[in-house]
Amino acid sequence: MQQMAVENDSSVTDFILMGLTDQPELQLPLFFLFLVNYVVTVVGNLSLINLICLNSHLHTPMYFFLFNLSLIDLCYSFVSTPKMLMSFISDKNIISLMGCMTQLFFFCFFVNSECYVLTAMAYDRYVAICKPLLYTITMSPQVCSLLMSGSYVMGFAGAMVHTGCMIRLIFCDSSAIDHYMCDIFPLLQLSCSSTYASELVISVIVGSVVIASSLIIFISYFLILFNILHISSAQGWPKAFSTCGSHIVTVGLFYGFGLLTHVKPSSSGSVSQGKFFSVFYTNVVPMLNPFIYSLRNKDIKLALKKTLKRITN
Repeated sequence: MQQMAVENDSSVTDFILMGLTDQPELQLPLFFLFLVNYVVTVVGNLSLINLICLNSHLHTPMYFFLFNLSLIDLCYSFVSTPKMLMSFISDKNIISLMGCMTQLFFFCFFVNSECYVLTAMAYDRYVAICKPLLYTITMSPQVCSLLMSGSYVMGFAGAMVHTGCMIRLIFCDSSAIDHYMCDIFPLLQLSCSSTYASELVISVIVGSVVIASSLIIFISYFLILFNILHISSAQGWPKAFSTCGSHIVTVGLFYGFGLLTHVKPSSSGSVSQGKFFSVFYTNVVPMLNPFIYSLRNKDIKLALKKTLKRITN
């Protein structure tokens, strides 16, 4: 990445992140609001990670994927939030070209990886509900490790492509990024070189990932629904919905706000709208995920009780 950055002919070596808003009276309240959001995100995801590690009854495929989901949410909150907080309390929130590309790379890596992890979780729920007798064989530790390794490898490959497209652009005029982080579309708008090839590659990659993962998730839940409709047991319906409910909410929030954020802005109004939706995507969803998976989860509540009992004793 560093070699590619050196080969870039841009006259701009530093960018100024304009932040979420330019209204002075909102800077301090927003700083404290997102600081609380950051602390809750870190504490919530770290707590879930520790609970899964420390309690043997959570060492199952479902919680293995949930562990990785929390780890990813924790990591990409580290990528975007600190610079966002800086924009509220500093006159100029400056980031170098190399720093900008590094932030973009890690953000794309964690977001792409989360997309694949959510897809793997949908497949896990399909096997658990539709093929319960084969669950332990189908979702063996080797298969789960392979799914996770594949998620991270494909996330890495996607991030390399996105970052490579951005590094090849030339920035020679404005250095002010109308955002609180280095994201793809704000950088495309700043470029003084042709962005057609980069936009085409990014659109193909994003479109392929979204369509493929969405299709797998949709098919998984279609088969789950079909299976639920044939469950004669009165307890079968609530159990199936409680198993899938948290994942459905997470997928809805992740893909919903992700699509609203990355629909290409065509005006200054839509740029502001994109920043607004990206707050939910980068800050709110990682904060909510531990609560979504914990509040009505008996296994997590039991693990929390056991852990607190160990600590107090």
